[in-house]
Amino acid sequence: MHPRILLLAACLLLPGLSRAAEVSVAVAANFAAPMLKIVQAFERGTGHRAIVALGSTGRFHSQIRQGAPFQVLLAADERTPRMLEAEGLAVPGSRFTYAVGRLVLWSATPGRVDAQGEVLRRGGFERLAIADPRLAPYGAAAIEVMERLGVLKALSPRLVQGESVGQAFQFVATGNAALGFVALSQVRALPPASPGSAWVVPADLHTPLRQDAVILRPGQGQPAALALVRFLQGDAARAIIRDHGYGP
Repeated sequence: MHPRILLLAACLLLPGLSRAAEVSVAVAANFAAPMLKIVQAFERGTGHRAIVALGSTGRFHSQIRQGAPFQVLLAADERTPRMLEAEGLAVPGSRFTYAVGRLVLWSATPGRVDAQGEVLRRGGFERLAIADPRLAPYGAAAIEVMERLGVLKALSPRLVQGESVGQAFQFVATGNAALGFVALSQVRALPPASPGSAWVVPADLHTPLRQDAVILRPGQGQPAALALVRFLQGDAARAIIRDHGYGP
């Protein structure tokens, strides 16, 4: 037998090599820290490889409509995956909630944010960072909170918007904003020596941040895409998700 044919036959017999594949997944920026650990566990456990893009859910929606070849979307809301199903851009019946997020008012400065969030009324800061509410569900939730508290009008001139909650977090981390509305998972990922100060926003002050995943049309029938979705619903991924401050 020709040596190249022998090599191909040997590869096909090796467990993992014949099944290994790549999955391209678009992931909401708030989920960056847990996704890194999930991908590591997924790749170790399955032999597949995950190529991750991080960004705002609204931006991903636009890119998917324009033909971006993502196979799986992990959104920061439940509305976008549902819309993609209705638009014929996602596999029907593949949508599920993988996490419920928590919103946090955070400052890199210890003691700046009090445990009740009264700093929003008290003031004493120039800039407040939020994610763009037109693109990012965490930004929309931040607007809801400020409306409920009756401080939105007063704080509007101080708002600085990032495209995603990841960018809003960076504004605060680099000192370009004194404080900002970010995801609890981002604060949980900080080194213990530099947590700053934070107020975990009561969940009843905004619409629940249910985060849905869905298989997109390019991922239909693809082994790695199906394996990633199964892995996200398994015990190992759920433990990571809980550890980063998300609800089930």
